[in-house]
Amino acid sequence: MGTFRVNIAISNPEKPAKEIEIEKTLVDTGAEYSWLPEELLNRAGITVRKKDIAFVMANGKHITRDIGYAIIRHGEFETVDEVVFGKEGDLRLLGARTLEGFAAVVDARRKKLVASGPLTAA
Repeated sequence: MGTFRVNIAISNPEKPAKEIEIEKTLVDTGAEYSWLPEELLNRAGITVRKKDIAFVMANGKHITRDIGYAIIRHGEFETVDEVVFGKEGDLRLLGARTLEGFAAVVDARRKKLVASGPLTAA
């Protein structure tokens, strides 16, 4: 499918006016969660809500990371999601849960996010 990066903004759901811009975030539909640098999450006032959550990396290595709640925005798309507090060496990722919250899909040919269409209702 190829990869591409997008610029996003994050903020604390309790203080949405304090927004931090994050450039060149890798769109990764294979990652469940969005991973963002701990220092940027802290600067946005996002706090740890879940400690030491276990993850298995693509290479099979087991690690733990903390998780917090953030408003994530990219252009017309916005959602509230759980985000992983990335450590040094971790990639900046926009994961599948965030894309689903955006109601967006990947347009691989144009390397951009596009609206997925109307949401299904019961």
